[in-house]
Amino acid sequence: MSTATADAGAPPKGKKKLLIIIAAAVAVLVLAVAGALLMMKKSAQAEDGEELDAEQAPARTAVKHDPKSAPTFVPLDPFTVNLADRDTERYAQVGITLEVSDPKVGDQIKAYMPAIRNNVLMALADKTAVELMDRQGKARLAEQVRRETSRAMGYEVQEPEEADPEAETKPKKKTKKKQAAPELPVTGVHFSNFIIQ
Repeated sequence: MSTATADAGAPPKGKKKLLIIIAAAVAVLVLAVAGALLMMKKSAQAEDGEELDAEQAPARTAVKHDPKSAPTFVPLDPFTVNLADRDTERYAQVGITLEVSDPKVGDQIKAYMPAIRNNVLMALADKTAVELMDRQGKARLAEQVRRETSRAMGYEVQEPEEADPEAETKPKKKTKKKQAAPELPVTGVHFSNFIIQ
């Protein structure tokens, strides 16, 4: 009889394990289904949200850049030049990086580097510390460096028209229509450092 009671006690213990295994499997299955439904719901909301965002904010899609037309940056060695100040000796140390739209132009810039450095140094040497201190002066210098770089590479560069204060009092002459300025190979000039002493 003692063996019968031992055998009778074993099946309930095995049934408990079986119930625990079945419950765990059902719980895993329920969690998997809930996770799948949640993912499907999020993807549906994302698609709806993208449609609304595209209609409401078209500028956000314009921010993406095409990696095939990424700009090329050509850093120049730092420039140290005496400025045109008459009352004191001042100098500037300027780091410049040129931005071009085509890697081939970047190779051309390297080929014309002595002429480019000369033109940029001459442009810097004509400036005073006061002209270079404010943001507008730096912006004007950047545009001048852009033109001088292009000129050194053999491009025809038109000088910007300066405002003539007497132009309002003078009678207006009929002039020819202005031609569109040719596109320059350098699309941007970035300063990596700018020290004036």
